Amino acid sequence: MKQLTVKHITRAVTDAALVSAALDEAAIEAHAIGCVDWSADYPYAPEVTFRIAHTGSAILVDYRVTEQSVAAVAPHDNGRVWEDSCCEFFFKPEGGDVYYNVECNCAGTLLVGCGPHREGRELASPSVLSGVQRWSSLGRAPFAERVSPVSWQLSLIIPVATAFRSPLSVLGGQRMTANFYKCGDRLQQPHFLSWAPIQLPAPDFHRPDFFGQLLFEP
Repeated sequence: MKQLTVKHITRAVTDAALVSAALDEAAIEAHAIGCVDWSADYPYAPEVTFRIAHTGSAILVDYRVTEQSVAAVAPHDNGRVWEDSCCEFFFKPEGGDVYYNVECNCAGTLLVGCGPHREGRELASPSVLSGVQRWSSLGRAPFAERVSPVSWQLSLIIPVATAFRSPLSVLGGQRMTANFYKCGDRLQQPHFLSWAPIQLPAPDFHRPDFFGQLLFEP
């Protein structure tokens, strides 16, 4: 199982546009989302990395992507963001039965769901969604696919309240299982990449049995 220690940073970060600078200051390492799990059918692999840290009350995530086209068609939160240029963070708090999918397209449009399985997932309320701060180098307005090479960045501040069906109040000392993904189901070159490998015959990100482990520093 892949394992990652999530560093605790003491700097207060209240604006998603400042996440990258805070991670730079704390010398947070970048990790590749580079497993091309279904290379026979989906061989295209954009360059994708993520960095992660926590403040005790929120998870900070910063994605960097270089790909051949980009799209942000989903017009509102809890829409079909996975069809766009999308980065995803799935996590399961220790001791619980549910996992969360935090999916965000390149314009910062967000989907958050909760449940024990792919089917029947509960979508987050508007108040939970509004608590997740987002910043994108491409801006926040939806746009149709642009077919040309592009590099972009996405930063998120994910408060503990995002785990809205779990008794999670502080992150320090917590253990979770998790995976990070990059997809673009309806792009000119569809792709499905993961941080921890998924050993299945067809794309399926809703598989906590293939999650890696996150250890949150006290």
